[in-house]
Amino acid sequence: MDFLENYYNNYDEEGRLLSPHGRVEYITTQKYIHEALGGDTRKTILEIGAGTGRYSVALAREGYPVTAVELIEHNLELLRSKLDGTEPIRVLQGNALDLSRFEDGSFDLTLVLGPMYHLYTREDKLRALSEAVRVTRPGGRIMVAYCMNEPTVVQYVFGLGHLREILGANMLTEDWHCISRPEDLFELVRPEDIAELDAAVPVRRIKLIASDGATNYMRELIDAMDEETYAKWIEYHLTVCERQDLIGASHHTLDILQKL
Repeated sequence: MDFLENYYNNYDEEGRLLSPHGRVEYITTQKYIHEALGGDTRKTILEIGAGTGRYSVALAREGYPVTAVELIEHNLELLRSKLDGTEPIRVLQGNALDLSRFEDGSFDLTLVLGPMYHLYTREDKLRALSEAVRVTRPGGRIMVAYCMNEPTVVQYVFGLGHLREILGANMLTEDWHCISRPEDLFELVRPEDIAELDAAVPVRRIKLIASDGATNYMRELIDAMDEETYAKWIEYHLTVCERQDLIGASHHTLDILQKL
């Protein structure tokens, strides 16, 4: 946890989320969240790994009952600072690997939009996913975000010239799957890794989408767009984000599941 805590204590996560390129992932994820909720403000939401509250606070302000669980105290402080006390939200410190404080089937929608980025073993990933599924009511939705392997190989390993460093540290498998450790902060997966986890829990997949698609390959260009051009970029991205031939090239994906 020290690596993770140090990272979020010193990284401007708020700035990233509010930047034009960061908003693409947010706009896309919110679109699918609202599709799942269908405007019914009686539906209860659990966000596991709520971070600084980008989603939880916005949804609570819309009137949805939200329970926000976050591991890092710094993030919790930022989240709480956004609240005026009128929002229907509970804010709790907790770990995605242990949701024992919640009973089975407690929530209509469970969001896991950050924890899978920082879990490095199949056992931990499956435990977090199993807990998220357990606390969701039958028929409810679970949305799980992942960081993808290929954009890191393309941009970081080759684009930024880290190939020799990565090879020297034995951080790539023979088939070019990145090997992450806690000190590397982010765990990277491929679509088949996500499918393998899904197969181990009682869910059916609704959709697997590219949350930001090509956006992070051209951050500077996206951030410099005028309002009209940016709106067209969002329109284009939302048109193609469900295309399965593009999923593995997206920096982030969103796995939308329904509990059986």
